[in-house]
Amino acid sequence: MDKDRIAGAAKDWAGKAEGAVGDMAGDADTEAAGRVREAAGKVQNLYGQAKDVAREAADGAADFAKKAVQNTGDGSEALAKMVQDNPLGSLLMAGAVGFALALLMRRPAPRQKRWRYY
Repeated sequence: MDKDRIAGAAKDWAGKAEGAVGDMAGDADTEAAGRVREAAGKVQNLYGQAKDVAREAADGAADFAKKAVQNTGDGSEALAKMVQDNPLGSLLMAGAVGFALALLMRRPAPRQKRWRYY
């Protein structure tokens, strides 16, 4: 479990409590601040969940590659079996690799000359 998930859950709970206190007291500012803290906690919790999923996917891919190389010389049969067993996951991994390669290979946009009229 990632520390962002724990901190996000704590902020979420504190925001709910602050919003409830503001609602009971009739203080709109306190209620709004609680709702903002609650939303920030939810976002941080989701960020932590995304990091956990990415870490698990990377660990799974590394384990799969290690097993594939150990079981067969080149791993092509194991890769074909993995794609057949989990086509959506394979498609998402291929898309992520392609997106990462596209980001690495793109050129910066050319700077346009601006005409200055003095």
